[in-house]
Amino acid sequence: MNPTTDDSAFFPAPAPKEPAPLKVAVIVGSNREGRFGPVVADWLLGRFRGRDDLDVEVVDTADAGLPTALSYSPSPEVAAELAKVTPKLAAADAFVVLTPEYNHSFPASLKALIDWHFEEWRAKPVGFVSYGGVSGGLRAVEQLRQVFAELHAVTVRDTVSFHNAGAFFDDEGRHKDPAAPDAAAKVMLDQLVWWASALRAAKAVRPYGS
Repeated sequence: MNPTTDDSAFFPAPAPKEPAPLKVAVIVGSNREGRFGPVVADWLLGRFRGRDDLDVEVVDTADAGLPTALSYSPSPEVAAELAKVTPKLAAADAFVVLTPEYNHSFPASLKALIDWHFEEWRAKPVGFVSYGGVSGGLRAVEQLRQVFAELHAVTVRDTVSFHNAGAFFDDEGRHKDPAAPDAAAKVMLDQLVWWASALRAAKAVRPYGS
């Protein structure tokens, strides 16, 4: 009788497959004329550079053109606008919402984008970057947490906020003292990755709501 041999010495197990990068939709919430949002958005996109675990795409409400009047039967014009953004939201594993604060709340353009969709948000994590005056947009973020909870999304705890934002960026859009916001962005994105990875894996085993 031949002795039992261990084939693993000759045929080592294949290396574990690296998970695909997480798709993150960065939503620019303001469509206001003269908005400061693109400055903060460019800064935020810089924080994604060098992260192989994240694949980012921008969804700008200024380009969406969605009306605030909702409809179960949108016109061809509205359907065409939805076709620009809905596939991006559906494909995303996670979101980062960039919002200013208008009158202690968030912009109507952002609410319209949110309300025109439902399934696209479900069982996905949402991070926040806010900017404004003294409050840094934090009141807008707290209201958005309630909105996304109703849509079955998970909001991450840590945020990035810019108080009196205009004073902290130079004419080239560079933050004058980036250490603190860079660190805050890393914490927020790391939390987003944890939740997005966990939820993606869970949904692969059991679809949400089943």
